[in-house]
Amino acid sequence: MTKTIELGVQGMTCASCVGRVERGLKKVEGVEEANVNLATERATVTYDPARTTPQALLEKVKDTGYEPVVSRLELGVQGMTCASCVGRVKRALKKVDGVLDAGVNLATERATVQYLPSSVSAGQLKAAIREAGYEVLEQQAGLSREDQERGAREREVAHLRRQVLFSAVFAVPLLLLAMVPMLIPGVEDRLMTTFGHGVMTTLNWVMLALALPIQFGPGLRFYRLGWKSLRNRAPDMNALVMIGTTAAFLYSLVATVAPGLFPEGTAHVYYEASGVVITLILLGKYFEAIAKGRSSEAMKKLLSLQAKTARVVRGGQELDLPTDEVLVGDLVSVRPGEKIPVDGEVVQGASFVDESMITGEPVPVGKQPGAPVVGGTINGNGALTFRATRIGADTALAQIIRLVETAQGSKPPIQGLADRVVAVFVPVVLGIAALTFLLWLIFGGQTALSFALITTVAVLIIACPCAMGLATPTSIMVGTGKAAELGVLFKGGGALEGLQAVQVVAVDKTGTLTKGRPELTDLVTAPGFDRVTVLKLVAAAEEPSEHPIARAIVEAARREGIATVKPEAFEAVPGYGLEARVDGHLVQVGADRYMTQLGLDVNAFAGQAGRLGDEGKSPLYAAVDGKLAAILAVADPIKDGSPEAVDALHRMGLKVAMITGDNARTARAIARQLGIDEVLAEVLPSGKSDAVKALQARGQKVAFVGDGINDAPALAQADVGLAIGTGTDVAVETADVILMSGDLRGVPNALALSRATLRNIKLNLFWAFAYNIILIPVAAGVLYPAFGVLLSPVLAAAAMGFSSVFVLTNALRLRGFQPPVKPDAVPVPAPTPVHA
Repeated sequence: MTKTIELGVQGMTCASCVGRVERGLKKVEGVEEANVNLATERATVTYDPARTTPQALLEKVKDTGYEPVVSRLELGVQGMTCASCVGRVKRALKKVDGVLDAGVNLATERATVQYLPSSVSAGQLKAAIREAGYEVLEQQAGLSREDQERGAREREVAHLRRQVLFSAVFAVPLLLLAMVPMLIPGVEDRLMTTFGHGVMTTLNWVMLALALPIQFGPGLRFYRLGWKSLRNRAPDMNALVMIGTTAAFLYSLVATVAPGLFPEGTAHVYYEASGVVITLILLGKYFEAIAKGRSSEAMKKLLSLQAKTARVVRGGQELDLPTDEVLVGDLVSVRPGEKIPVDGEVVQGASFVDESMITGEPVPVGKQPGAPVVGGTINGNGALTFRATRIGADTALAQIIRLVETAQGSKPPIQGLADRVVAVFVPVVLGIAALTFLLWLIFGGQTALSFALITTVAVLIIACPCAMGLATPTSIMVGTGKAAELGVLFKGGGALEGLQAVQVVAVDKTGTLTKGRPELTDLVTAPGFDRVTVLKLVAAAEEPSEHPIARAIVEAARREGIATVKPEAFEAVPGYGLEARVDGHLVQVGADRYMTQLGLDVNAFAGQAGRLGDEGKSPLYAAVDGKLAAILAVADPIKDGSPEAVDALHRMGLKVAMITGDNARTARAIARQLGIDEVLAEVLPSGKSDAVKALQARGQKVAFVGDGINDAPALAQADVGLAIGTGTDVAVETADVILMSGDLRGVPNALALSRATLRNIKLNLFWAFAYNIILIPVAAGVLYPAFGVLLSPVLAAAAMGFSSVFVLTNALRLRGFQPPVKPDAVPVPAPTPVHA
C-alpha cells in the first residue's frame, strides 16, 4: 500500500528549482511519484511506507538545498491518568498522516507534535486526541496558556475533591457494615440471634444502596475512559479499575438479588471492594493532582518574573502599556525598585540591578549607559531609561522559559525502559488476572468463586501503572525547574541524564576559568618613584594604543581615579614596546629586551619577575626620563569562583582538564594555581574538538565547558557541552547545558543536580516496578496456601494510590536540593586593587 503526503518547500524561485526538488525526491527509495508546484510551494509525494519515511523525504529536500516546512504544536491534554494513557495518545497522534513525531508528558499534561502543516491541520491532531478518549485544552481569548492550564488544574482538583467527599459519605458506612462483623467476633451471631437470619439479607440491601451511588456516580469516569481504551484495544488503568470494580459489584448484586444461585453459605457480597476501592482511587488521584501542581512551582516562579506593564516614553510622554505592546527601539523608563519589563540597553541613569532570578548570582550588577539590562530583573535604588532591544519571545526570560518547558517535556534515555514495559504491562496484567480467576475457580474448593473474584479484583486494582507513568517526568520537571532557579538550563532530559555519567570535565581557559579580558595585576616601583605618578605617566603613554594590554593599563588608572592626559608625542617600537612624551617626561614601556636595548639593567626586579613568571604573567618594564621606574604585569585574572569550582569537581571524584590556545608556560601556571589535573595548551580553536576526542579515546565520558561561540565544535563533540552564558543570550545552539551566570561554580552545581535527579528517577522506577512485581503475586493469593493471607481489594486500592503519591512526593524532594557550591552573597564589589 502506498501513501501520499504533501510537503511545504521554501526557497524555490524558478522551474529549475522545481525540477531539482522533484529529481531529488524521486531518487529516494520507495518513492513512486513526486510532483512539485512552484506557485503553492508544495511537493506531493506518493511513497511506500514500508521502504521510506516522511523524515527521509524531508532530509532529501534539505539535501537539494531547500527548506521543508515543519511545524511544532503543543496541546494540553486532559484525562490522562497513567503511562498507558500516555502511550495511547502518542500512538493516536503518530497514526495521523503528516505527523513526524509526537511526545506526551503525563506530569505536564501536554502533547508536543512535530508535523507537516501542508498535510495535517491542528484540528485533525485535536480530533485524534479526542478520538483516543481524551480532551484537548482549547486556547481561550485573553488568557495565556499557563493561566489556562493552571485554571484547568485547579478545576480538576476541585472536581476530584467533590467526588471524593461524595463517595466518602457512602463509603465510610459501607466499610463499617462490611468490616465490623468480620473484625469483631460475635457481632454477626448476635445480630442473627436478635433479628433472625434475614438481618444479613437486609444488610446486603443496605450495602447495595450505599454502593450504587458510588459505582454509577463518581465511578462513571472509569467506565467512560475505560470503555474507550478497550474499544481502541489499548487497555489502561481506567479499564483495570472498571473491570475489577464491576466484577465485584455484579457478583455482589447477584448474591443479594438471587442468593439461591450460590451453594449455601457462599453468597457473600463484596460491595466494599467496589465502592470503597473507587473512593480510595479517587482520593489517590486527588492527592496526585495536588502534587502535580506543586511540581511545577519553579515554572510558576519563572512565569511570575515577567512584567505585565512597561512605562514607555513616546512623544515626550510616559505611557503605561502592556509589555506585549512595547516595540524594539522604544525608550522605557524604570524607577527604583521596579521590575525591568523587556531586554534593552541603558541610555540614561545609573543603578544596580538584581539579576539573581536570571543568573542565580546574588550580587547586584552595576548599570550605566551602554550596559545591557534583562527583562524580569529588579532595578535597585537608581532610575534608568533604556532602549528596548528584545521583546516578546526574543527576551532572555522568554528563551529561558521556553528552554525549561522543552526540558520538562523531554524524555531522558532511562524513560525508554519504562515505556517498553508499560507497552505490554496492562495486557499482561489482564492475562494474569484471567489466570488467577481460573486457578482459584479450579482449586478454591467450596468458596472458589468468592476467592476467584476477590483475588482477580485485587490483581486488577494493584497493577494500575500510574506510578510508572509519573516516575520519570515528575523528577525531570522538578529537577529542571530547580536548575533554572540556580541559573542552570538543561536543554533536555538527555543532557540531564548524560551529565551525571561524566568522568572528565574539560574547561576552556579564556573567559571560562579566567575573566577573558586583560587587567593590570601588578605594579612595583623602583626606589625614588611614586606609584601613582608612574601609573599616570604609563597610562597616558598607552592612551593612543588600542592594544588590549594598553587598554588594561588605561582602565586601571581610571578605576583608581587617575585622570589621563594626551601624550605630546607617541611612537610604537615594533617588537619592543613604545615611547611617548607626557608632561615633559620621556616614558618608555616594553619587555626586558627593550630595557636592555636602552642600556637599563632590570636585575633589580629579578625577584618580582620570577614571581610573575611562576604565576603565568609576562612582566613589562617602564622607564621614565631614562631611568628604570617600575615593573608591571597585565594578565587575564582567574575568576573568583574558579578555584572553588575546580575543588568541588575534585571532591565529586572528577578529573579536570584545561584546553587552551595560550602558551604552555602560562597555561601550566594557571593549572598549578587551580589544581587542574591535565593541560592541553597551544590548541587552536579548530583543534579543541580534537582535544576533546583525545580525552574520549581513553574511554572516558567528557563534558566540555566553553563560551559557546569559538568553542562550538568542542561543545558539539563532547558527551555533554556546557556553555557559559550571560543571561542575555541563552540560546547557545551547540550546548546541552547553559550556565547563565557565567560562573564556573555552576558546573559542579549542574553535575550534583543531575546526579540527584537521576537517583530520584531510579528510586521512582524501582518503587513503581518493585511495587507491582511484589504485590501482584500477593494479590493473586500466592501467600494464602502457606500463610492464609489474602490481599483485600480495599487494601490494594490504598496501596495503588500510595504508590503514585510516593513517586510524586519523592520527586518533590528535589525542590529542597542544596547546591554543593553557593555563590557568595557579598556586597557589590569595589574596583579590583592593583598589587603594589
